[in-house]
Amino acid sequence: MATLNKVMLIGRLTDNPEEPRTLPNSGTRVIRFRFAVGRSRRNEQGGWDKDPNQLYIDCECYSRPDSKRDLVSLIQQYAKKGDSLYLEGRLVYETWDDKQTGQKRSKHKLVVDSLEFLGSRSSDDSSGRPLSGSRMAPPVEDNPYDDDSGGPDSGHGASGNNDPIPF
Repeated sequence: MATLNKVMLIGRLTDNPEEPRTLPNSGTRVIRFRFAVGRSRRNEQGGWDKDPNQLYIDCECYSRPDSKRDLVSLIQQYAKKGDSLYLEGRLVYETWDDKQTGQKRSKHKLVVDSLEFLGSRSSDDSSGRPLSGSRMAPPVEDNPYDDDSGGPDSGHGASGNNDPIPF
């Protein structure tokens, strides 16, 4: 039987990420943060109706010393409370004994495999980092196929038009 454990979320950081720490035996670094996901909607008055069932998710991100992607450093340097992020990862089930009550406790958390910064909550960001997303579509005037050089939409294909999007 095949299984799949993949989560994709867009939301905001509820607080600044914790300071990263290094795991003792492996040298792997980990950073933790809390993430809020909801389904807020625009109301008729032009404001926002907050989702009454907002989800708060504990997240962890790991970076190994030999890894080419250091997501821990990216989160540490650029992510702050209120920032909007797109996260991809997998769910992990965690259990522990509550020290105060002695009862078993459990929760699901997200182990982040990749992320994308979607922007800051405030437009007055003095950190010097861009407020727009990390992936942006190129402007139309920079389309490499606009010069009729035989690109996929240069008029030589089945569509016969010069639109940069084939659908």
